[in-house]
Amino acid sequence: MQVADYIAEFLSERQVPAVFELVGGMITFLIDAVHRHGQTRIVSMHHEQGAAFAAEAASRITRIPSVAMATSGPGATNLLTGIGSCFFDSTPAVFITGQVNRDEQKGNSGVRQLGFQETDIVKMVLPIVKRAWAVDDPEQIPAILDDAFELAVSGRPGPVLIDIPMDVQRAQINPPKRAVKKPLADVLPGMETADAIFIRDALLESRRPLILAGGGIRTAGAIDAFHNLVKIAHIPVVHSLMAVDVLPSAHPLNAGLIGSYGNRWTNLAVSESDFLLVLGSRLDVRQTGADTENFKAGRRIFHVDCDQAEINNRIKGCLGVVSQLLPAIEKLREVFAPVAEQLARSSHQWMSTIDSLRSEWPDTAELKGTEGINPNLFMHQLAQANSDAAAYVVDVGQHQMWAAQSLEIQPGQRFLTSGGMGSMGFGLPAAIGASISQPDRPVVMIAGDGSFQCNIQELQTVTRLALPLRMVVINNQCHGMVRQFQQSYFAGRYYSTMWGYSAPDFSAVASAYGIQSRTIHEPSQVSDAVDWLSEADKGPALLQVMVSSLANAYPKLAFGKGMASMEPLVLSEEMEST
Repeated sequence: MQVADYIAEFLSERQVPAVFELVGGMITFLIDAVHRHGQTRIVSMHHEQGAAFAAEAASRITRIPSVAMATSGPGATNLLTGIGSCFFDSTPAVFITGQVNRDEQKGNSGVRQLGFQETDIVKMVLPIVKRAWAVDDPEQIPAILDDAFELAVSGRPGPVLIDIPMDVQRAQINPPKRAVKKPLADVLPGMETADAIFIRDALLESRRPLILAGGGIRTAGAIDAFHNLVKIAHIPVVHSLMAVDVLPSAHPLNAGLIGSYGNRWTNLAVSESDFLLVLGSRLDVRQTGADTENFKAGRRIFHVDCDQAEINNRIKGCLGVVSQLLPAIEKLREVFAPVAEQLARSSHQWMSTIDSLRSEWPDTAELKGTEGINPNLFMHQLAQANSDAAAYVVDVGQHQMWAAQSLEIQPGQRFLTSGGMGSMGFGLPAAIGASISQPDRPVVMIAGDGSFQCNIQELQTVTRLALPLRMVVINNQCHGMVRQFQQSYFAGRYYSTMWGYSAPDFSAVASAYGIQSRTIHEPSQVSDAVDWLSEADKGPALLQVMVSSLANAYPKLAFGKGMASMEPLVLSEEMEST
């Protein structure tokens, strides 16, 4: 069997959701083999970065590694941002790159390049993958594929890369007789009963407990178990940006978004809490602020994560438990269950306090007085008209924060965004990947004018596939997040964000791609527009929403101060580094 045919058969056996690619000479054998095999969908994108983001989203939706393929040289290097995004956000994905023939490789000759487009992608990618292979023996392929797919999903998930020379792809091998291998079981132990009891006893002593839910909960496949834990424990839940969808917005114990641009009432609740159970969250600076001493002061912090390195990294003095989240959450539920009634009684007053803070500091009042469409209010209206959507896929920028603060997530809906990498251009290709993974339901994409232009070429992919994407472009005619930074620290010198920057009429652009579109400018137009968008379920549609260039993402943690200190009411005392 030819190696390329073996790979095509393997992908089918592993039920890979799709192969996302931009064709190039060094992957033509692979693409042809997958096409001839006919069992795995091929999605041709218009940029390799788009292919990487699409594979990332598909993998996050299905929890089965999707594949992105690219040719050698520029094709491979264009994957790097998407690979890094998978690595930082713990997404299992497999990246396959073509390489020049083995006899065209420079080896140790000392020349910069021998074969056309020869590039050592394996050395480049090593810091942002769990492992990378440069294949030099065709007979290695079966074992490498097994290892790659197992490693991607085991432990803390992440991306892997396989670089395959063109002559290896067309070589003949004798495939081993084997059963289809399933992903490795979790290799880490679960939580010890003694640790769970210790956490339970500390919880019983607390008066203002919180759970901080991170993206690791969904990565671990622990959503249902987490919902059962919350039901038993009666602890209010705050969530990170990567965990917006762990609880429906209307859940009585959903206490909102934490962090740099978190809901004001949520950050105030964290500042008043005396117990914090962290489940699958990195506690990075965007969650805790720069003042780590303030974050840990006055509360006991219990940190459960599958990655030892993340525990007591920035926030010192936590009780750390290294465990896969699913067995840990199940163990906590087991020991919490006998005291469920006691926990329910003690949480009532604390949840009432949080609800009072929510009433006092509503998200829709943060930009009160802003001219034109209020972005936070718009997100509520958008969500109310799109309760049938499978997912919101959100790009990076101010719109990302408004969406995370204010979208009303329904049971079962997903919220996908780029967290650790924070890459503009994520939204459109990721929405394609999400739509491919759940073709029976529409997907809502939200992007800003700056981020949308980073991968705008994928509109042609949307058109060609007639995907049911409901696209929203929040157009403030600037790079708003950096403009807000310049407002704070550069006396309003808006170079490259407003000065020297421009954006097209995205409604006209959509029309050029054959996509139905509208533009709105005034609050009175919003209701009709979101209803129009929600009815466009048989094909793509785009809604351009014009908002003020001076609309800021508030609240924002005042850098160098505690969780209770937020702009614009409190100003930063030093310049932030992120």
